Amino acid sequence: MSKLASDLIHRFIKALSPAEKRYFKLFASRHTIGNKNEYLRMFESIDKMKNYDDVLLRKTFKQLKAANSFAIAKNRLYETILRSLDSFHSESSVDVQLRSFLHYAEILFKKSLYDECGKMLNKAKKIAVKYEKHSVLIDIYKWQKKLLEKDGYATINDDDLKHLLEEDLLTLEKINNYCEFWYIKSRLILMLNRYGKVRDLKELENFKTIIDNILMKSEDKALSYETRYLYYHIYSAYYFGLGDYHNSYNYILKHLQLIELNAELIQDEPNKYFAVLSNMIYLCSQLNKQKEIPSWLKKLRNISNVAGKKMTEDLAIKLFSTSMSAELSLYIQGGRFEEALKLIEPIDAGLKKFKGGMSKVREAYFYFTIAIVYFALGDFTLSLRWLNRLLNDSELDANQDIHSLARILDLVVHLEMGNKELIPYTLRSVLRYLDKRKRMFRFETIFLEFIKKIARSRTNADTMTSFIELQRELKIIAEDAYERQVFEQFDFLSWVESKIHNLSFADVVKQKLKNKKVLH
Repeated sequence: MSKLASDLIHRFIKALSPAEKRYFKLFASRHTIGNKNEYLRMFESIDKMKNYDDVLLRKTFKQLKAANSFAIAKNRLYETILRSLDSFHSESSVDVQLRSFLHYAEILFKKSLYDECGKMLNKAKKIAVKYEKHSVLIDIYKWQKKLLEKDGYATINDDDLKHLLEEDLLTLEKINNYCEFWYIKSRLILMLNRYGKVRDLKELENFKTIIDNILMKSEDKALSYETRYLYYHIYSAYYFGLGDYHNSYNYILKHLQLIELNAELIQDEPNKYFAVLSNMIYLCSQLNKQKEIPSWLKKLRNISNVAGKKMTEDLAIKLFSTSMSAELSLYIQGGRFEEALKLIEPIDAGLKKFKGGMSKVREAYFYFTIAIVYFALGDFTLSLRWLNRLLNDSELDANQDIHSLARILDLVVHLEMGNKELIPYTLRSVLRYLDKRKRMFRFETIFLEFIKKIARSRTNADTMTSFIELQRELKIIAEDAYERQVFEQFDFLSWVESKIHNLSFADVVKQKLKNKKVLH
């Protein structure tokens, strides 16, 4: 058995909140075996372990001599914890409440308490309609049909049957509609997460192929709140991928207005709200809408109050990753590197706390941006350390865009550290990586050619000539709608300027921002 499988029960128990652990102990005490509940004793023993020790646990419970008895005991403990959590969170979400109502309706039906069953189904139906739980509505309709069948259809007529059919068909249409929108959205996000923003005409065509769907021609094609949410999400992501931040902003704004007009749905799924808020903050920083940012940030920080009891660990992970990445990005884009530095300790603690639960895309983003913070502050050793955390994690390679940039920034850091002897080897590795994944665009070609020249330079004059030539070429491609995307991740132009004028990278960035404010 793999280590991952054998310590599952330990990881599960450690993931419980203090309140959930207290509730389990009360729940388990109802099933006493001898003087003390066996599941409770095993639970407490495992909970005390910092690292799971299967051998020690077997010794503690040596009465379970047979290997299969011990495995059965662990499985039953696992199932008992699940049952206690089911009871503990019985009112934690609309889905859980509806599942309970359907179960109650089934019990009442089997007890021949048909009037009570009908009332329970009507109660469930009102909630399901309000929160657009269409898949649950299908189950509710099924039980309502059973009530009609048991009376031999004595209480309805043909028009009633037609109405029931229309309800079924409309609900199924909405489910199908959602599935189609979800598929379009997921194809687009998958491409963005894997390859980043559009970098050439071929990638543009791939994006257009995804968006070229009859459903995307009009908002009216979205038949429910959920699909309208997806409609705005798709277009905001589409324009973001093209680097058209003005149109992306407009759709994000519609997105937020839709969410805030359906306040009760925010409480049911608050993660959607803070994901959109995080995107809005990024777009405002890119579009120089600085005056809007404080109000969006305030709403983002207030999410935990909005979520209330629904703030599960999954939501805590999402809130941590979106809010922290939004603030980190904001500080970096504003040249406020010292303030960004203060976030690194809590971010690192969160990365360790939520290890395995966070999206790999977000994890890669943190590693890369933290490396930039240390780079800007002149701590190249720590910058390299964070880049290595990204580059040495094979699972993060799925995000080819940020992984490619991390490899190029790695070359820059080695240049700053004077590790000239490592440059040829590192350069060959980067070239192989980019060639294999077809990520060699104009920027990569120009920059890596510059690195080759630097590696061959014999004098300071040769080096300076190479930097001046690189600056000229980067200024040209920075005007390209596709190529300029790369400068959002790291300001290569400011770095080149800092080398030409013998200034710090941070000072050049801050001066540029100051000049930009004067112009506005």
